[in-house]
Amino acid sequence: MKINIVNANNEPVGDIELNDELFGGRVKRDLIWESVVQQNASERRGTHATKNRALVSGSGKKPWRQKGTGRARVGEIRNPLWRKGGTVFGPQPRSYAFELPKKVQRGALRAALAQKAQDGALVIVDKLEAAEKKTRATAAMLKKLGATGKTLIIDVAPHRDFALSARNIAGLSLVAAGRVTARDVMDTSKIIATREAIEKLQESLALATGN
Repeated sequence: MKINIVNANNEPVGDIELNDELFGGRVKRDLIWESVVQQNASERRGTHATKNRALVSGSGKKPWRQKGTGRARVGEIRNPLWRKGGTVFGPQPRSYAFELPKKVQRGALRAALAQKAQDGALVIVDKLEAAEKKTRATAAMLKKLGATGKTLIIDVAPHRDFALSARNIAGLSLVAAGRVTARDVMDTSKIIATREAIEKLQESLALATGN
């Protein structure tokens, strides 16, 4: 699979060969789903809590004697069966994070990138630099590259001036090639990546899949 490489003005300056075994063929959507669920779960705060009978306010004194009153036996007013009593098996603070094998994570990233490449939502540029730290100029440049709605910028080492000028653009995310995830890729309508970033991703994904 060949994709054109463009400059900042969206003019073709060359092309790059994408590995068909990585970016072609069937997209494994189940791997993408697993990776997205894992990343979402790891970001859950899990601070929910309810009071059990040991934590709820109230006396521990027995309200009445065990036998002879004609009423049901009860040990304390914090009994879960009573109004304002403790909660049985209620939610407690916990972590929802879980680990996925690295092979699954890389497979999910490969599948997500392959989906975007097949959909024509991947744009590869020779480099991304800002001549000046002006948000308006950077926004105009990205508009020429087709950045509409949510856009993901992938670079190996983002140019400092470009990062400063692009951080205030709504819907724009700038992620290093070594930290991009399947959720980052699928949560965008357009991906703009540098040639160096794509080459690094191809190398790392090829090593992970053994191709």
